[in-house]
Amino acid sequence: MSGQTEQRDDAVKFAYWVPNVSGGLVVSKIEQRTHWGIDYNRTLAQTAEKAGFDYALTQIRFTAGYGAEYQHESVSFSQALLHATTRLKVLAAILPGPWNPAVVAKQLATIDNLTGGRIAINVVSGWFRGEFTAIGEPWLDHDERYRRSEEFIRALRGIWTTDNFTFLGDFYRFHDYTLRPKPLQQPHPEIFQGGSSRAARDMAARVSDWYFTNGNTPEKLKLQIDDIQTKAAPEGRRVKIGVNAFVIARDTEAEAQAVLAEIIAKADHEAVHAFGDAVKQAGQASPEREGNWATSTFEDLVQYNDGFRTNLIGTPAQIAERIVALKAVGVDLVLCGFLHFIEEVEYFGQKVLPLVRELEARNALAVA
Repeated sequence: MSGQTEQRDDAVKFAYWVPNVSGGLVVSKIEQRTHWGIDYNRTLAQTAEKAGFDYALTQIRFTAGYGAEYQHESVSFSQALLHATTRLKVLAAILPGPWNPAVVAKQLATIDNLTGGRIAINVVSGWFRGEFTAIGEPWLDHDERYRRSEEFIRALRGIWTTDNFTFLGDFYRFHDYTLRPKPLQQPHPEIFQGGSSRAARDMAARVSDWYFTNGNTPEKLKLQIDDIQTKAAPEGRRVKIGVNAFVIARDTEAEAQAVLAEIIAKADHEAVHAFGDAVKQAGQASPEREGNWATSTFEDLVQYNDGFRTNLIGTPAQIAERIVALKAVGVDLVLCGFLHFIEEVEYFGQKVLPLVRELEARNALAVA
């Protein structure tokens, strides 16, 4: 049985991290049957589509490091995956600064037309100062990065939805600009963004379709989600919520916990500490010192986006129950990372996703 069985309109959605960056999704020397190349990723995309995944998220990195020595560019890679699939929607990660919204709007409008409306964007405000310095881009203060991202999104929306677009911002300016053809998706391709800080949440409430946050417990996620939705409501908006999770699904809980223990035991300590120094600087740079990674432990940082904290580690039944618990606090999408992507995505589609759909259907009947 695949994860596509009996999916309700309000069903929780699933995305996977595209391993277009070498090293997989953990900073560990554990064996990984995952590869960053296109042949592996085409097969993975087709496997994920068949398994019932809705989205794939390509990563954007510019410089080698932290165990990720090789990186394919996100927009080009996204297009290759779209042409290898028929239903999957691919999110291209974009950094304001290196990219201008006019270029992105045109790139993604073209891809949208070529693929029947299956491209989306994940706006990454930036967390790695060294990367910006290496490519000659100015490094803005924390809240300024989110203010620039908000202008970036407002510009994208305007270009995609109106003719003769004029926008006079602090970072971007447009004068009587018309883009054609416009995207097929109406009103425009979905716009995702990440973050955990107040600035990230406020920006999401104002302009984003989707908000991604690092892994966390349902209780702590609920605090972020409630804050966003409370701020979005006066504008007549509801922001959809995605959460990062590293999934270790095995036939027994002991097997799953043993894999987690091995990942951490074989962590690349030098790379984890280097990554931790960079991201904690970014996370603690917010005025309230509560951005992504601000409180992450060494063990948390072995998975790039605190994915262990979400605790989707155990048997298929345990993981399905925890996913439904995430949905209950307002999560709309689970962004999954895996150790051995192809076989674990297939296992997830066969063993976990059907249980999630059964629990969703049972809960719907209970409240009917």
